[in-house]
Amino acid sequence: MDRLHELEVFVAVADAGSFAKAGTRLRLSPPAVTRAISALEERLGARVFTRTTRSLTVTDVGQRFLESARRILTDLDSAEKEAVGETAVPHGHLTLTASVTFGRSALAPVVCAFLNEHPRVTVSVLLLNRIANLIEEGIDLAVRIGPLPDSSLVAKKIGTVRRMLVASPDYLARRGVPLTPTDLRLHSMIAFTGLMPNREWRFLDGKRRNSISFVPRLEINDAVASIAAAEMGDGITVALSYMVAEQIRDGRLAPVLDSFTPPPVPVNLVYPQSRLVSAKLRAFIDFAAPRLRATLDSLGLPATNADGHPADGLQA
Repeated sequence: MDRLHELEVFVAVADAGSFAKAGTRLRLSPPAVTRAISALEERLGARVFTRTTRSLTVTDVGQRFLESARRILTDLDSAEKEAVGETAVPHGHLTLTASVTFGRSALAPVVCAFLNEHPRVTVSVLLLNRIANLIEEGIDLAVRIGPLPDSSLVAKKIGTVRRMLVASPDYLARRGVPLTPTDLRLHSMIAFTGLMPNREWRFLDGKRRNSISFVPRLEINDAVASIAAAEMGDGITVALSYMVAEQIRDGRLAPVLDSFTPPPVPVNLVYPQSRLVSAKLRAFIDFAAPRLRATLDSLGLPATNADGHPADGLQA
């Protein structure tokens, strides 16, 4: 069996954590994946995976060999691309993902502008309200809002956003302006489940983090719909600052309890780690990062803490 094929299957299984998922990515049958791993283990004289009916883990031998296998495949890929000039001219297909709201408002216009400048590149944009596994799902790059867990992904920060409460001026005139977080229990709350999964609002009281729970009058899993309900005067909702910046500037919405707003959270472009980043991905990152940063800056709102001073930028 081809040794390079064995390496490709080995790395795919290690990344996917499953023979079946690796087979799907490589378009191989489960028996073909098993044969490739068995041939590799026979050649090495040691197991590279510990397999049970419920789990698969890389052995110590496999872990040591994995880095070398990745390097070999990357070097081969680099040599092939240099031979055909791919490293110089961006071409091929990119798959990108972001949340539905951010994708609609910020990412989609940047992608269209990028395609106008790079006619040899095609793009698929997946707008998802969940965290996609880039490796398992074959995604080249994602926009992630919020703290990043430790992983093998490379992250490029493009800005920050804040989680904030908003309501229409008409609603606040009728029902009064909340002065403390506990006042929220006296109001009609519109809970966007993407930012209030446990029916609670997390806030900053001085330098201390706190939270308050309540029973929402309306609970909804779409940010646009919850913001629209707040604009119509139906209550107070939670949103990320970029989602409501224009409505606040136009006077359609007003910040609520802004002095208790939690610190900003980062927005990153993330992509799988590789010694060689493809020309198409590098071109998109170089093109999109400054434009998305400018978009976030334009949709930003001044941040204050409970004492009225600028927030220190601590990422939640």
